[in-house]
Amino acid sequence: MKLELPAHPEKGSFKAYLFDCDGTIANSMPIHYRAWMKALDRWNCPFPEKDFYDWAGMPTPAIVERLNERQGLAMSHQEISDIKEKAYFELLPEVKPVPEVLEQIHLQHSRLPLAVVSGSPRDSVIRTLSALGLMNYFDVILGAEDYPRGKPHPDAYLLAAKRLKVNPADCLVFEDAELGIESARRAKMAWVKVIPDRL
Repeated sequence: MKLELPAHPEKGSFKAYLFDCDGTIANSMPIHYRAWMKALDRWNCPFPEKDFYDWAGMPTPAIVERLNERQGLAMSHQEISDIKEKAYFELLPEVKPVPEVLEQIHLQHSRLPLAVVSGSPRDSVIRTLSALGLMNYFDVILGAEDYPRGKPHPDAYLLAAKRLKVNPADCLVFEDAELGIESARRAKMAWVKVIPDRL
């Protein structure tokens, strides 16, 4: 995979880079899917892999709500989240970075302000970045608890720009999920689609 980075339409270069975490910085989506399967097993709740990737970037409570509606279940999103996160943390040593994104982080660190903008719980994001040795590379780290509306709403990316003190139009977003790309679009930010290998 080669990342095609756009030039700023007016200024030639961007003033901040904003990164999604799972599937963008970390090639962790296959691991998250395995954790979801463990969490849903006792409910015998199907969660097709296609839906998992289509809903990437959506907070866990919203996913559980959709699954409940589809399957006529009454799963607790907190219970599912707790089981899923525990299973993910057990598998965390298997997670590797996406090399092309890691290259950009190393290239721009100390040159531009960098942020992580994730739909995963903040604790999960911090543990993932720590496992990859990347915690000290980012000026701002946002998890699902830090903004009112999840992707595809623009809230998360707009909050990151505000905290970095950078105009949204001067930010470049790195995303693997369509919901995240739509979030960047709505925030009026340029974006790069990341397509990591599936393990």
